This record gives sequence, C-alpha cells and structure tokens, in this order.
Amino acid sequence: MWNRIQLKERGKIAFQRNYWKCVLVAFVMMIALGGSSAVSSGTIRQRFDINFIMNDNGHLFGYYWGHGSHTSGVPLVVYIMIFMTVLMIAVISTLVNILICMPLEVGGCRFFMENTSYPSSPDRLGFAFKKGVYGKVVLTLFLRQLYIFLWSLLFIVPGIIKAYEYRMVPYLLADDPNMPRQDAFRISKEMMYGNKWEAFVLDLSFFGWEILSACTCGILGIFYVNPYVYATNTELFLELKNQYLWRQNQGK
Repeated sequence: MWNRIQLKERGKIAFQRNYWKCVLVAFVMMIALGGSSAVSSGTIRQRFDINFIMNDNGHLFGYYWGHGSHTSGVPLVVYIMIFMTVLMIAVISTLVNILICMPLEVGGCRFFMENTSYPSSPDRLGFAFKKGVYGKVVLTLFLRQLYIFLWSLLFIVPGIIKAYEYRMVPYLLADDPNMPRQDAFRISKEMMYGNKWEAFVLDLSFFGWEILSACTCGILGIFYVNPYVYATNTELFLELKNQYLWRQNQGK
C-alpha cells in the first residue's frame, strides 16, 4: 500500500524543482478543468417554461412565463431569442470543453509526469493536440465524462465512485496516447481497485490548503496549492502504475 505522506513530499519536491513552469501549467489546467466541471455539472442552466393561452377558436391569446405573473406584454420572440442565446452558449461551452479543455488536461498530465524525472517544458500542454493523437484523446475523455455523468443520474454516490475509477484515464493517455480506450478504462479501474478510498482521503488532505487558498482569493492556490496537488496526483499515478505492472509480471 502506498504512503500518502511520501507521495505529497515527492510531489512537493518535484514541483518546487521547476517552480514557475509548474505554476504556469497548473494555472492553465485549473482554468481548463474549472470550465470543464462547470459544464459537466450543469452550472450553465436556464429554465424556460412558457404556458400558452388559447382562445375558444384555438388561436393564441397570450402566454405565461414560468409559474408566476402574466407576461403577454413582452413579445414572445424576446424569450425565444434568450432561449436560443443560452442554448448557443451551452453548446459552445460544451465544445470548448471537449475539444480544448480535455486535451489540455492530458497535456498537463504529461508535463507533470515528465517533471518527476527532469524539468519539463510548458509546451507539453499541447501534447494531445498532435496529429494522430488528438481524435483518440478527445473521444476517450468524452466517453469518460459521459459515463461519469450517466452514473451520477443514479444518485451522486455512483457518479463519485465512477469518477475515482476513471481517475487515471488522462494519465494513461498522457503516458501512451495510442492506448485503445477500452484498455484505458479497464486499466484505470484495475489501478484504482482497492485504492479509491485512499485516493479520496488524499484529496481530503488538501482541504486545509483549499481553505487557505480561498482566504487569499485564490492567490495561494495559483502559486502553491494547485501545482502541489497536480504534482502529488502524478506521484499517485506513477505509484499505482508500478503496482499494476508488478501484478502483471507476477501473473506471468
């Protein structure tokens, strides 16, 4: 079993060794993943509930907006335009999440993986945008997010469990972008088997840092907490990868 304290210490050493570049990459990942979670969790929501009032001849007499007051004085076309605008924003946000934010996550994982051995470069953020890699990465991470969303519909706990099961998928793609998506999901599940609770506790161990970051309006998060967390999560992946490979060799 891996040691949480040792992982955090190794992560801290790795990111401090290449401090400013880690801060930059972590900042980009924070923006990308923040936008991703906002869309996937349904932060952009709008309820449009128009109730039409018909006269005896079946012609439109008026309409109600929502469950409350009569709004026939406002042209219906205004609400249709608002609906189309919000819908367009949601579609654009989703496309940005799928086509840009997800590949950036893989690139950031690649950066922090390399940074454990030598000072990596921020241009690794573009790792997943390479020809022959991009489409596979986008499809795999889209399916990952879709699976987690669908499991979340069964109540939030199954969604959380699936999120931890598929936690290593971006790292696996960063390690081998040509890995078939079926293998990425399978290996991530095998790597996280028996480790989900410990990973959850690892996340909780940063809660105090997150509070301090909030108290500094996110400044501490940008310059210390975020790169610290990403570097530690990378150490977790490398530890679980070594355990997985050891089990595979033992089985031969």
